[in-house]
Amino acid sequence: MRARLVRSSPHRRPRLRTTATLALLAAASLSACGDEPSSGTFKPNGSLASGTPPTPPTAARPPSTIPTPQLDQTVLTRYREYQRVFKRVYEINDPAELGAVAMDPLLTQVTKDVERTRAKGEIWRFTNVSNAKVYARAKDGMTVYVVDCLRTLAGYRFSAKTGKRIGGGPGGAYLHRSAVRYDGATWKVSETIRDDKC
Repeated sequence: MRARLVRSSPHRRPRLRTTATLALLAAASLSACGDEPSSGTFKPNGSLASGTPPTPPTAARPPSTIPTPQLDQTVLTRYREYQRVFKRVYEINDPAELGAVAMDPLLTQVTKDVERTRAKGEIWRFTNVSNAKVYARAKDGMTVYVVDCLRTLAGYRFSAKTGKRIGGGPGGAYLHRSAVRYDGATWKVSETIRDDKC
């Protein structure tokens, strides 16, 4: 004769007292309200009870006051954002988003190229793998130079009308050198040069 396993009944959660739960929820929600019920002002504990708005956040710090490792990380993050937006503007044939991550002369160059691509009735789709590194910075600290062995895994042209693939294929890997400049508020890519294969 074999031993037979018998399931036990599922565990039930202990019931909470409904009245106590409702009282706790009501107390928690009322603790953030002002002294006067009709004031309509949200006043969590520890904040000023006056009706003055909070002070606006301080302006971005100039690059010279930021430690080098943190500055390099910020610049590389902005460079990656530029690469993401660059890919997107070619996918949708609309350079409108580019102004947030690029500045002239690069902004004008890419905008014109996207408009030429749109006029031909083409859409570009590609996949890049980036390996960006900071390799230099200007003496004034307002420009940081990024080197990137940018590998295009594949790039294809599609007809905007039919959606059919009309060209492209496997890509290659090229060394790109880019200037990332501080415009007083944020970092933007201003120039990029494609060098030899890497």
